Amino acid sequence: MRCGMTDSTLIAILPGDGIGPEVTREARRVLEALDLGLRFEEAPVGGAAYRTSGHPLPPETLALADRAAAVLFGAVGDPAFDSLERALRPEQAILGIRKHLGTFANLRPARIFPGLEDASTLKPEVARAIDLVIVRELNGDVYFGAKGRGTTPAGKREGHDLMRYDEDEVRRIARVGFETAAKRRGKLCSVDKANVLETSQLWRDVVMEVAVDYPQVELTHMYVDNAAMQLVRNPGAFDTIVTGNLFGDILSDQASMCVGSIGMLPSAALDGAGKGLYEPIHGSAPDIAGQGKANPCAAILSAAMLLRHSLGQDAAADRVEAAVAAALGRELRTPDMGGDATTAAMGEAVLAGL
Repeated sequence: MRCGMTDSTLIAILPGDGIGPEVTREARRVLEALDLGLRFEEAPVGGAAYRTSGHPLPPETLALADRAAAVLFGAVGDPAFDSLERALRPEQAILGIRKHLGTFANLRPARIFPGLEDASTLKPEVARAIDLVIVRELNGDVYFGAKGRGTTPAGKREGHDLMRYDEDEVRRIARVGFETAAKRRGKLCSVDKANVLETSQLWRDVVMEVAVDYPQVELTHMYVDNAAMQLVRNPGAFDTIVTGNLFGDILSDQASMCVGSIGMLPSAALDGAGKGLYEPIHGSAPDIAGQGKANPCAAILSAAMLLRHSLGQDAAADRVEAAVAAALGRELRTPDMGGDATTAAMGEAVLAGL
């Protein structure tokens, strides 16, 4: 659990592995250029931390995260450590720091920037309409329920995973969903499977109870199978989606591919007080690490989310997002988008856009 005082001007930078240091470097440069009086401290995480301390999430890194107003995270993952026991693998760092910080709400925006419609596998006229946020609960569901393996009376192997939520867990994520929708276009779609699952029926009941406090938000409900279909058929119909851990995991990845390039998508993991862990949704991509081929836009847009959700700097966040759009408007493209611009060149273009 967290302890101690938070410094409202301190941003923790955890670059991590692979392309993480390259993309967070550009995001930091953008934050520094805004001249908001922020301070930055870096600490190792993932495989980089294991190399120096023997653990992917050392106490010093957690202490920095505790003191900071927000955390900007790069990426973790290094095939050199695939043979380690699971608890020591680089990827465990992201789960560990989320748990330590108590982040329970994952916000994943997905929208098409003008000029990138052709990067989507959807028809350009369909992709052009994508502008949504998925609010995913992070701390419950089958990922954290009781689980195990056994044998049936007939001698057959079996496995079980308990899907569970209590009403307080649903209520707090529902409020994040309504608050998010209220700041956007005022439409919230709650995704569940209430026709089959008791967990989902509880989810739906509690979401409807919370809706009474948000009369300005239009609430609809959708079964997850239909939601998956509609994300491909008519993604522009969605504004804000709130859903559980399992369904959110699947739908947010689906939405990212509807947009076209995973290198463009940021995310935030928030606690109940606005503190957040911000990271691009892409991985460490060790195959292109150190080559200047990584797209820094997702990391830069994650920094914009940091400004908006943890620092209350909406105008600065708008500036960053507009600068990214301006850079793309100059038809600058990194390799993931079919171009040959370097990581640093894209970062420079965003800075110019500011």
